[in-house]
Amino acid sequence: MSLVLNNNMMAMNAARNLDSHYGALATSTRRLSSGLRVDTAADDAAGLAIRELMRADIAAMNQGVRNANDGISALQTADGALEVIDNKLIRMKELAEQAATGTYTADQRKIIDQEFQQMKREIDRIANATEFNQVKLLNGTLSERGSQLFEEGASGHVPGNTLKIHFGPRNNFGEDFYYVEIGDATAAGLGIDNTYLRYTVEEPVSQALVNIDQVIKQLEEQNLSGGDAIDKSVTLKHLLQQALNHLNYASGQLTVASDTDELTSKYSGAISDLRTDLTNKIGALTSGIVMLNEGYWSDSPDIVSGLVSLRGDLDSALTSGITLGALDNQMAKHITTARAQEALETIDDAIEQKDKIRADLGAYQNRLSNTISNLQIQAENLQAAESRISDADVAQEMTQFVRNQVLSQGATAMLAQANTLPQMAMQLIGG
Repeated sequence: MSLVLNNNMMAMNAARNLDSHYGALATSTRRLSSGLRVDTAADDAAGLAIRELMRADIAAMNQGVRNANDGISALQTADGALEVIDNKLIRMKELAEQAATGTYTADQRKIIDQEFQQMKREIDRIANATEFNQVKLLNGTLSERGSQLFEEGASGHVPGNTLKIHFGPRNNFGEDFYYVEIGDATAAGLGIDNTYLRYTVEEPVSQALVNIDQVIKQLEEQNLSGGDAIDKSVTLKHLLQQALNHLNYASGQLTVASDTDELTSKYSGAISDLRTDLTNKIGALTSGIVMLNEGYWSDSPDIVSGLVSLRGDLDSALTSGITLGALDNQMAKHITTARAQEALETIDDAIEQKDKIRADLGAYQNRLSNTISNLQIQAENLQAAESRISDADVAQEMTQFVRNQVLSQGATAMLAQANTLPQMAMQLIGG
């Protein structure tokens, strides 16, 4: 190599090596201080892309665990309410057993039935009041599972108001979410809305009026063209269906009365007129439900006027002429223990129905618990894989740091020496 003044090649070479070693030393320092092997895209472009996808999935899985825990809490809320309903049904069975014996008079059986009806109304109240984060759990709105089936990997919405529990990082039905169906635990849902320990027509008609009044109030006071119109439709149809059940029951009781010689001898004309009247009202109510199915938000004025008229007709049946109450008193005198005996089987069916709902809730809770365990294992292993890509190996990085530090120091020393070499040329010149 020539001894020249303009270009100190040894110094340039030492400077280049120093720059390389110092850059590597800076990288090692950054990795050791951050704990990350991949801190910028330049560190590992492919690794960075894979890591970010993994991080997104890990975050989604951890949120899915929280979602599943929220689902368990909701199901436990429903199960706790059903436990209280269970106590009410047991008391109702006890009262039915008491009224079924022939040692009580019709008036005494009516007194027993008063407590029986209060238990039934309390079941309705509990079912309608039980909610989790403003989601009604037991009033029947979560019992309408859609019939739509999904192919593997497909996504979509199941018709009806089932409760969607989403826990996976994607949106595949059955893999990342499923729908929880909670049975109807109202008196109607359990089949005891028209259960009495005595024969009665007046009370089911009164209950039908209560349901109709609720529907009229909602139709008149709410914005019926909003986005939740489908949800409102489900609720209103539910109420109207209960009213229809009550009227059908009342009509059936009039059929029993018409088959009782002691009653038809005095009330045959009144019974016939009432049965005809109720049959017409049942037809009108059925038409109202059909209108709701077709889209009540566009026809609500017609439904309101029809229900108001229907309500007035039913109210007149309770208060004028041969009233339903007067007929009830006569029926209680002639028909004694049969209704209470029938109620025993009805309550058994209600208890069985309630137990099925609780069994479903328990099965869902077990599924969600297993889902949580599975998600936690997936998240843990995915985190380990992400760590292998992303995290710095401190031992390895410290080894590289010391190496780069020594090389940088050596390069610095050699650069200093190389910068003094041109002085040799000056000696030849005689400087």
